[in-house]
This record gives sequence, structure tokens and C-alpha cells, in this order.
Amino acid sequence: MKKNHSNAVLSFFFFCVKILFTGMGMAENTSIPVNVGVVLDLDSDLDGKIALSCIEMALSDFYATHGDYKTRLVLNTRDSMKDVVGAAAAALDLIKNVEVQAILGPTTSMQANFVIDLGEKARVPIMSFSATSPFLSSIRSTYYFRATLNDSTQVNAISALVQAFGWRQAVPIYIDNEYGEGIIPYLTDALQAVDARVSYRSVISPSATDEQIVEELYKLMGMQTRVFIVHMYGSLGTRLFAKAKEIGMMSEGCVRIMTDGLTADLLSSPNPSVTGTMQGVLGVKPYVPSTKELQDFRVRWKRKFQQDNPYIIDAELNIYGLRGYDAATALALAVEKAGTTNFGFRKANVSSSSSTDLAALGVSFNGPSLLQALSNTSFKGLTGDYHFVDGQLQSPAFRIVNVNGNGGREIGFWTPKEGLVKQFVPSNGTNPNSVSSISSTVIFPGDTTAVPKGWGIPTKEKKLRIGVPVKSSLRQFVDVIRYPSSNTTIVTGFCIDVFDTVVKTLPYDLPYEYVPFAKPDGKSAGTYDDLSYQVYFKKFDAVVGDITILYSRSLIIDYTLPFMESGVSVIVPIEGHNIENAWFFLKPLTWDLWVSSLLFFVFIGFVVWVLEHRINGDFRGPASHQAGTIFWFSFSTMVFAQRERVVSNLSRVVVIIWCFVVLILTQSYTASLSSLLTVQQLKVTDVNELIKKGEYVGYHKDSFILRILLGLGFDKSKLIAYSSPEECLELFSKGSGNGGIAAAFNEVPYIKVFLSKYCSKYTMIDATFNTGGFGFVFPKGSPLVPEISRAILNMIEGDKMKEIQDKWFANQTSCPDSGTSVSSNSLSINSFWGLFLIAGIAALLALIIFIVMFVHQEGRVALRPSDSTTSIWSKIRHLFIIFNQRDFTSHIKVNDRNGIHLPSMGTASQSGNSAHTEIHGYPSSAGCDTIRYSQAPQVTSADQLTNPNQERPVKDNQKSDVNHETPTRTDQRSHAIIHQRTKSY
Repeated sequence: MKKNHSNAVLSFFFFCVKILFTGMGMAENTSIPVNVGVVLDLDSDLDGKIALSCIEMALSDFYATHGDYKTRLVLNTRDSMKDVVGAAAAALDLIKNVEVQAILGPTTSMQANFVIDLGEKARVPIMSFSATSPFLSSIRSTYYFRATLNDSTQVNAISALVQAFGWRQAVPIYIDNEYGEGIIPYLTDALQAVDARVSYRSVISPSATDEQIVEELYKLMGMQTRVFIVHMYGSLGTRLFAKAKEIGMMSEGCVRIMTDGLTADLLSSPNPSVTGTMQGVLGVKPYVPSTKELQDFRVRWKRKFQQDNPYIIDAELNIYGLRGYDAATALALAVEKAGTTNFGFRKANVSSSSSTDLAALGVSFNGPSLLQALSNTSFKGLTGDYHFVDGQLQSPAFRIVNVNGNGGREIGFWTPKEGLVKQFVPSNGTNPNSVSSISSTVIFPGDTTAVPKGWGIPTKEKKLRIGVPVKSSLRQFVDVIRYPSSNTTIVTGFCIDVFDTVVKTLPYDLPYEYVPFAKPDGKSAGTYDDLSYQVYFKKFDAVVGDITILYSRSLIIDYTLPFMESGVSVIVPIEGHNIENAWFFLKPLTWDLWVSSLLFFVFIGFVVWVLEHRINGDFRGPASHQAGTIFWFSFSTMVFAQRERVVSNLSRVVVIIWCFVVLILTQSYTASLSSLLTVQQLKVTDVNELIKKGEYVGYHKDSFILRILLGLGFDKSKLIAYSSPEECLELFSKGSGNGGIAAAFNEVPYIKVFLSKYCSKYTMIDATFNTGGFGFVFPKGSPLVPEISRAILNMIEGDKMKEIQDKWFANQTSCPDSGTSVSSNSLSINSFWGLFLIAGIAALLALIIFIVMFVHQEGRVALRPSDSTTSIWSKIRHLFIIFNQRDFTSHIKVNDRNGIHLPSMGTASQSGNSAHTEIHGYPSSAGCDTIRYSQAPQVTSADQLTNPNQERPVKDNQKSDVNHETPTRTDQRSHAIIHQRTKSY
């Protein structure tokens, strides 16, 4: 009491001083009262009382530091009594009867929904500092200011927590009203953005009894997901956590994440009885910087609140009080900025018959000005930088807290730019902290630091129902054996062994049972598509078997990683070659290649003969001998056994290139013949060949292969289904067009089983259409998928998978790989046209060069234009005559076949009546004696060339080098020709 008396005396002193200064010449300020409304839950709600006390302190502090302001806010408080209608009635009373310029409140989002409409109609700004539902933004009222954070701003912080700990599913537990429902769409989108999904939504009524809460919690226990996001009022949340702990849902492996509203309600004034049921729970709450002003205010507020409410013990200042303080400050600033022009209302023109208060609601004259002032208001409040963007506050960060002991322990922060960080730096600097540093400090339910998986098996009693296919064939993969006498079923097979082995490697127990997908009579209940979709319809918890991973199925179910590679390929018959055929040796090459080779052999022989005829005795002689030489020389190159030597550089080039071509041809022929003798022949080599010929093809019954075949362009009438390898074999034996098939399509694993029995008659061609392989089926988003997939990878990388494959498919090793049975086709001209082109061009170029050189050398005399009496044909004939003679001017020296060099100068030898002589070392086959003249011969006239048999005189001083005999007529002809050629040089 003494302290209060001292404060009163001090206040009176300052008041007297102020009046003194006013009397000394300062203009006295006349304050203008401005009515504002306050609508809060005040009857039994502690938060309402805390907020009201903060609002009153805000105005007191504001005008204490802004004494020169002309306006003074006058609070008109109404109790909404925790009722939507009560809040609407209070707001209507304040607007109509009190004509308030603005309203602070109401408390909840449901109350604010209708009050906002009243404010829009009367042009009275509504400032709610506790209504957080995103649904309020959809009202799109320009006179609504959300003086708190939208619930949608925290969903990214929550999803970041889910992502950081690797959780893939979450279940929101929220109150069944506008406040609870508003956040769900945003939360779902945020979780999907981090590859997590909402597997179930748990809705609890605000008036739910304890029994109803327990019933809903038991329902959640029967699900796999163990990550729960709780969004509700504190009163309901307290009961929820208490019941969850009571039934064992707060034990190890469970995760609870609270939204900021629940975190603020339960941790602002922690109660040991409440926090004891929340140990290990995570929560998010808005970041409020700790400043000296805030600390001072906490002390002052604590003292004032206890004075005003002495019966309330241990009340703590919460975020709602701070928001109310800043909202009142913002409103006071805005009212002063808006001016004091007119604070009245324009009355509505209503008839006397109207009896509703809404019809008589007036419109504020100052509303637009105050709206503009609020939108531009900006200052640094107790909660940080305060300004509105589109009527809403923006949050710089959220705090992440972990409930331990009797309160929340701060473990990190979330910011829009940096995400999760250990420490929050308000500047633009980069935080060096990592997410792992946050996770290492969390204590989860069960008093453990081990990060929960986020999912678990519902109960020991409930086993997973694993669907398996019932197969009539290919039972190596899955085999369902029924024992009617004992009414038991045993499921075995390769796929079953793989799944059993994978489950055993998991670090936890996974109870399950196999359930055959069968009718009461034991036959299959449908296709593999039907079996896979049973998981979507929740008839099975998973499906194990030789299930192919397909895109169409993956839209509604999830697959594990494939445990066996697969694909669709083609089985075709094979046949051996008839090697007893007399003409089998011709098969390695096609007829066009045989003909082309024959023509080129003759052509190359002819070209070499032309190039060698005038200078090489091996290519001279009678016409029949020369023709034989052409064919002998050319064809002997096949075995490189030609006896004739070539001396011309042009012919050498041609022969070298041709020998290379012959080498390639012979080696290719040998390889092709060997292949035909050893490799079996395929009746079909290409899928397109089947389509073009309109062949009948088979496919496995009730499989997706039918869709592939129709997509490839097969006629549906040409497709025949089979259900077993034996039936496929029977169709092959009938043949296409006789009720059978020419090829069969199936998945590669099935084809390998088929070929293990019939590889001597059938093979698989390289026409594989890729698929995803065989995988296990689980519901969409199942947490078991990544666990099983990792276990499959681990098993594939080890030896266990090979052991299982050897167990079920060991007999496949006795059959050679189908890839070695390749079709061996005859070689065609298409494979060698490049070689023939090179050889042909080389031969033609050599021939052209020779002709040009020959005409240039010999045509000066034979084709002289002065001989006008000689026809062109005669001149050409003379050129051919010259071509048929030996070229004695060539510098090439040829050895005989015995390797003896014949001298180019000296006496020529002549043997009896033999017409064959040599001169200058060159063999002659012209049928004339060889003569060497010691001096240049006389010029022979054109007439003498025209009549080569005409004798011409020989001078006395001409001597023969051959025994000095007198030349005969033939000798004279040779002499005349040689003389003429010598003259031309």
C-alpha cells in the first residue's frame, strides 16, 4: 500500500510540472477520445485475460511515450463467452451502438468469420491477433487484419522436420472445426513436396468424450504410420496426450509433432501433469527475439496481472498477449495517422418495417482512412518487426522445441531461406549448422535419441496378408500346394524364397501369411492385374510373386526394386542346313555376289593382259594362248598361284588391289561356309518379318503381352494364347497357318525355362522389349517399400540370390545360351560392293592411263591428219596392229622363268624353226626374226605401212646382228615398223 501511495504522489508531481510548462507558453493539447472495441473470451479463458491486460498496458505505454498525440483510444470490452453467436452479437453491439472505429479480436477463427463480414459492411477494421485459420484469408475482406501468423506459414517448418528425419508418412490429428480444417490442405501439400504423404486423417470433435478419443487412438494403433501431427486447442490436446500415454501410444517408436497453437497453449504455462504425458513430443512456435524491452515488459506484466487477478497463480505471458500488445500499439499509431476529421457513422436508410440490427448498421466515415493507415503502419514491436503485407503479418522464423521435463527445450530453428538450422542468425549471413546437429539433440518418446522409423507393424496378433498367384504352369516361380485332407496350403517357389530371405534380413519382426488368390475350387481368381489391384482395394497388404513392374500398375500401387530382370522376347524354331545337297557349296554367297565376282575376275584379267601385252612375253602368243592366259592369271589369284609375272607398274597396282579383294572374298567364303556347317538356321529373324508375312504368333494367356503385340501392329486374329510351355510346344508343332504358330512371345525368365527343355529345336532371338522386371507389390506410399528394396539390393550384391536361383533353375545350365544360336545368312553383294568399287576404279584408271599414253606415243604417225586418203577406221586398225607388236623402246628388262637375265645387247639366239625369238631381252611372239640395227633405219612411208608385206630395199651399210643374214620379207616389215617408231621418237 505504501508503494501505491508513493506512485500516486509521483504521478501527481509530474502532472503539476506538465501544467506548469503549459502555463509558461506551451500550447495545451486537447486529446480526442476514439472508441475501439475488444471482443475476447474473458469468462473462463486465461488467454483472454492475459491478452486484455497486455492491450491495456500497450495503450498505457504508448501514450506515456507519445503524450503529444491528439487521439486517445478508449477500450470498449465485450466477452464473447467462447461462442460464435456471442462474438457476433458483441461486435454488432460495438459497431451499431458504440460506433467503434476498430475491433481488436475476436479470439477464435470461427468467431472471426462472421465478425469480419460485419466489419466489411460497416467499414470497421477487424484486428484479430489469435485467429489463425487460413480459411479466413478466403473471405478476401479489405477490412480484416490478421495481427498474428497464418497457420499455413508453419507447414513448411513441419514438413522440414519430417524430411530431416526421413519419415515418409504422417497422420494429422486435428479438431473438427474451421480452425482444425484450415491447415490440412496446406499441410498435405507441404508434405508431398518433401516426398511424404498423408496416409490418414484423424478428426476429433471439440466435444468428444474420453471414450471417443480412446477409440480413435486405437484406430491409429491399427495402422502402420507412427508419425502424428497434432493441431487442436490446448484443452483438447491435453486430454489427447493423456489418453495416448494411457494406452501406450507415447512409447518408443512413436512421433508427435505439435503445431504452434498447441505448443503455445501447453508450454506457455507448463503444468507437470500435462507435460508428463508429452515427453519427447516435438513442437513449432513462432520465433520472438529476446530483447531488453521484452524482458522488462514480462516483469511489469507479471506484477500488474497478479495485482489485477490475485486469484490466478503462476500465469505466464504467452504469444497471444504479445500479439495483443503489438496490435493495440499498431492501432493507436494508425488512428493518429488517420486524423481526427470525422469519427462518426453514416446511418443506413431503413424502413420502419425492418426489424433487424444488420439492416440498421451504419458505415464509418473514418474507415477508409484508418484502413490505409493500418496498411502503412510499421514499427518494431515486442514480437519483432511489425508490418502488414496484404493484411497479414510475416514470420521470419520458427523455433523447434522438444518437450523434456517440465517444459520445451529449444533444439533448433526453421527459416524460409535456410531451412532447419541449429542456431538462428537474424542477419543475411549463412548458418553453418546442419540438420544432423539438430537430430542429435532430440529425445523422442520412450526416452531415446534413436530416430524412429516413423512406421511399425500394428500388433503382433495381426499378420500381413500377402497375396500370391495360383499358377497352372511355370511353378518354379510360385507354387501353391493344397492338402484337402488337412485343409492346409503350402506356398513355395523362387519368388517365395526371395521374399522370405529378404524379410529375415529386416532389423525387426514382420509377421505375415501367404493367401492364394484363388476361387473356392482352387483355380486362379483372375489375372495378374486383378491380383495387383487387390492391394489397392485393401484386400491384401502386399503381393508376392512373379509380378512384372508396369507403369500402368504403378499409378495405384507401389513396387519394390526388381529382384529379377525381365523383358518380353520371342521364341522361334530353328532348323539345320541340308549339307547333303550337291550345290551346298554355293550357299555361302548369294547369286548376285557369285556373278559379280565372276565378272570381276574376267575384267581384271583383261585389264592386266592389256597392260602387259606389249612388254611381257608371258602375255603374248597365239590368240587362244592369250585368252587362256587372261582367265588363268585372273582365277589363279584365288589361291595366289599365278605363274606369270607382271612388269608394268600400272598392272602391279591393279593386281595388288585385286589380290586384297580376293583375300577378303576367300576368307569370307570360308567363314560363311563354316558357319553354315556348324550354326543352326532360324526360320524367323525379325519381329517385323512376322508382321509383314502375317504369321500366326502366340502369347502367354492373361498377360500384358497382348497389349504390346497390338501396339506393334499385329492383327488380333493372328494372335493365339497359350497357358503353358507344353501348349506352346504343341502350337509350334502344328506350324503357322495350320492352327499353330510361327513364333511365341513371352517374358524372358519364362522363355529361359522353356528353352531349358527344348533348346535343341527353339531359340530366343534378339528382339527384347524392356520391362521393369519382377518386383513385390505394396500399397501406395507403404513404408515397407524402401525397407524391402534395400534388403533386395543387399541380397543381390551377395551370394544368396545366386543360391536361390541355382536351387530353382539349376537345369537351365545344361542348355547352351540361346544367344549363341544365331541365324547364319548367305553373304551378298551389299557386304562387298565397296571392295569391288575400289578394284574397279583402280583397274579403269590404269586402263585409261595406258590408253592415253599409248595413243600419245604411237598415234602421231598412225593418225597423222596429212594422210587424208586413210580412213579413221584404218588408222584405228593400225593402232591395234601396233598394239599387237612388241614395244622395243621400253626400258623394262624381263628375266626368263628360270631366273636367267638375258642381255639387252648382243646376238639373239634362234632355235631351228621356232618362231619364238628374243631381242633386247624381250620375248617375241610376232613370228618374225629379231634384228638389231646398228644405225637408225630409214624412214618408211605411209604406203609401206599400208602394205606391210611390200618389200623395201636395204642399204649396203646395214648389217644384221643375227649372223649377218639377209632379212626376209617378214624381217623387212619388222624393220620398217621399228624404223617408223624410232623416227617418231
